[in-house]
Amino acid sequence: MLTQVIAVIIFIAMFLFIVTEIVERHVVSLVCALLTVIFVFGLGMHSIQAVIETLNIKSIFMTEFWYLSGETSGNSSGINWETILFIFGMMVMVEGMARVGFFRWLCMRIARLVNYQVIPLFVTFMILSTILAMFIDSITVILFLAAVTIELSQLLKFNPIPMILSEIFCANLGGSATMCGDPPNIIIGTSLGYSFTDFVTNTGAIAGICLIAVLAYFYLIFRKELTAGGAKQVDYSSLPDPETTITDKKGFAVSCAIFAAAIVLLVTHAQTGLTVSTIGSLVAIATLVTSWKYAILLLKKVDYKTLLFFIGLFVVIGGLEQTGILEIMAGFIGRISGGNVMVMVAIIIWLSAVSSAFVDNIPFATTMIPIIKSLSAAYGVDLSMLAWTLAMGTDIGGSATPIGASANVVGIATASREGYVIKWGLYCRKMMPATIIVVLISMLLIYFRYL
Repeated sequence: MLTQVIAVIIFIAMFLFIVTEIVERHVVSLVCALLTVIFVFGLGMHSIQAVIETLNIKSIFMTEFWYLSGETSGNSSGINWETILFIFGMMVMVEGMARVGFFRWLCMRIARLVNYQVIPLFVTFMILSTILAMFIDSITVILFLAAVTIELSQLLKFNPIPMILSEIFCANLGGSATMCGDPPNIIIGTSLGYSFTDFVTNTGAIAGICLIAVLAYFYLIFRKELTAGGAKQVDYSSLPDPETTITDKKGFAVSCAIFAAAIVLLVTHAQTGLTVSTIGSLVAIATLVTSWKYAILLLKKVDYKTLLFFIGLFVVIGGLEQTGILEIMAGFIGRISGGNVMVMVAIIIWLSAVSSAFVDNIPFATTMIPIIKSLSAAYGVDLSMLAWTLAMGTDIGGSATPIGASANVVGIATASREGYVIKWGLYCRKMMPATIIVVLISMLLIYFRYL
């Protein structure tokens, strides 16, 4: 009992420090991981086995970590090294693409295709944000989209805030559509053994329908602001040529090829047997080998703090799992729902959405995975349905507040640096209704399709 209390105290303390941002989140998670090993596994449980299972080093040396010859067999116990390695590989690839100017070129090319007309630009950038976030980290997507949006707004004389807000929401929505779109999805997929195709045909289908509602919503609330500028007086011939944004033409071609190969490998990984660990490693190696002159620079730019945050987080969640706390939480949700599947789905999706609006959705999703496994086993509920419910709730809920997802923070910070301040009141007034609409639609679609 005392060990369980200690594990919960460490977990709550970690969450509070992450939310308050007093200390960087990777430091918080690593310190809490160390406390878990000492006080929970050591002094409390006196179990070296619990430490070994949570660190999960042995999984890296297993054939299944790199190649699956049969059915996937997800494992959510301890540190999920598949997630760590895959995210690292994608980070290296994205840095390689950014170095050659890929993202800025893409944005400027699309702007030219719609003849720099504000409303078509608004709609296409929302769609672009959604599509890019399906394959690339939403932080990177918003970093470049927001910067180009501000540049275009200054040239075309429109207010960039509505466009940036819509791009943020669509990046989070796009992240929900695939296994590699958002960190919670990567964790859910690798932990429970779901493939890229599984996500596309389930959360992807839901996200696609929700995108139509999102496009309509943002168009209705922002169209007057966007058309109030003086874009018609702009000399379009004076606007920059998209080709000038490419800093290395050979590197650009190579980066596009690697990106395309990464997408093909992800889409087909259930058929080829290549795990996301292998795909992440191949993508990183290909990027570093083809950009060998800049390899050190690319490796330096990788966000190691996020990777360390993941490692610490998995250890803390391992403490809850080893002490049986997560089973207790699953039982609590089961009792509240009375075993009713519709109530269970509603609790998971709205709890996920509300929680993710105020706290980081990564630790929440990591915590919930063993809980939905326990619910599935105890009540005979389809695990995949609960997984899609959790994915949609955590990915979409983060859009509701400025601190709910990393993409929100990055987009607001980018706008602020250029003098476009997005306050909490404005953000929540525009984004909360969109979040509620999408979560509600997602819940109804889950009911319609799976029950």
